[in-house]
Amino acid sequence: MSELAILGGKPVRTRSFESWPQYLPADAARVQEVVASRHWGGYPVPSRYAGEFAERFAEMHDAKYAQCITNGTIALVAALQAAGIGFGDEVIVPAYTWDGTATAVLVVGGVPVFADVDPDTYCLSLDAVRKAITPRTRAILPVHLAMRFVDMAGLMNIAEEHGFKVIEDSAHAHGGQYCGKGAGSIGDLGCFSFQESKLMTAGEGGIILTSNLEYYERLQSIVNCGRASITDQFKNRVLGSNYRITELQAALLIGQLDMLPDLAAKRSRAARRLGEALSTIKGVRPLPPQPAITRDTLYCYVFQYRPDPRLVSRDLFAAALDAEGIPCDGRFYEAVYRSDLFYVTPQNSPQLKIGRTETVDYGRSHCPVTERAAYEEAIWLPQFLLIGKDEDVDDIAAAVAKVMRNIEELSGADPSLAGLKAMSRADRPKRERQKNY
Repeated sequence: MSELAILGGKPVRTRSFESWPQYLPADAARVQEVVASRHWGGYPVPSRYAGEFAERFAEMHDAKYAQCITNGTIALVAALQAAGIGFGDEVIVPAYTWDGTATAVLVVGGVPVFADVDPDTYCLSLDAVRKAITPRTRAILPVHLAMRFVDMAGLMNIAEEHGFKVIEDSAHAHGGQYCGKGAGSIGDLGCFSFQESKLMTAGEGGIILTSNLEYYERLQSIVNCGRASITDQFKNRVLGSNYRITELQAALLIGQLDMLPDLAAKRSRAARRLGEALSTIKGVRPLPPQPAITRDTLYCYVFQYRPDPRLVSRDLFAAALDAEGIPCDGRFYEAVYRSDLFYVTPQNSPQLKIGRTETVDYGRSHCPVTERAAYEEAIWLPQFLLIGKDEDVDDIAAAVAKVMRNIEELSGADPSLAGLKAMSRADRPKRERQKNY
């Protein structure tokens, strides 16, 4: 019988990892208090717990102001609006990220321009940013991905040179710090998500950071149906919507903030232990350290699958690792321009065509590092694998070593064992958006 669990052998691990989300007894009491108050919504702005949470979150991340909001994608939309991004403006975004980073640009009438990522961090490449600049560029939307940061010092130099706005997508970076500055506080605005898988969660929700009072006033109006901001020094009037977070969500987020330092320390310690173990296994590569990170943040632990010679697809490797009892994903993210969720046409996004001599065609996009990460190389481990005991980490390393030790046998396995992860782009149904316009 095979040693590999995917081929009928005994898995390395059969017990569960730590549960997620985590919560405290005080959270239930706080939520019960809100329930009893019969004030569950988010109006007036800020509500009691939303105001307390926003103040504490801003302080943790070295920003002056914070505005709670419905979710991370809408946080990006509102931040782009506050920064003045409008119809036809181009915004440089990484190709390797969640689709919402790019669709937020489309929602405000802008045009996302995809740039490739760095092979050691999977974050936006500064060389690729420079190549993506056009006369229409107005902003850059860097994403701090998984466990690494964009080179923000270099990126801010580019932005200052050209007069671009910088909106940080920090949905993976709660509590993180780069060169002594909190995630989301380095650019003009910074956006976070509290969706259920994130490092802090209220099920859904988000927050926007800024140290610019004018942007903050715009955000307050955008979130609160266009009403004037509290201070209203700049007398801005905007077309707003109801993006208010609820008091029930804010009550949960207070406890999430309380737990964050302890959980972050556990993830950081476990990541170091796992990185040391993986560095001894031939065919896989931990992401190199990034010394500029002065406070770790680990939304997911990512390592690279690099067998030599290549015998087994990354997706089959991921399926084999999963069968050993280690939850993981290969296609956690696709190249956004290839994703079925990035359904963009000149009909639903007329800014791709109006005012241009040539319609923007994302079918022509090609970012080789992104595509290698998305379809051949990256393995994503959820962060809750890193908040338990040392033996949890050791099981992960043992499972990776076991699969790599039996990689030749795995090469003879039916590729369909990888399920949908093994399906190539060419095998997928063609969508109208893939045609050249």
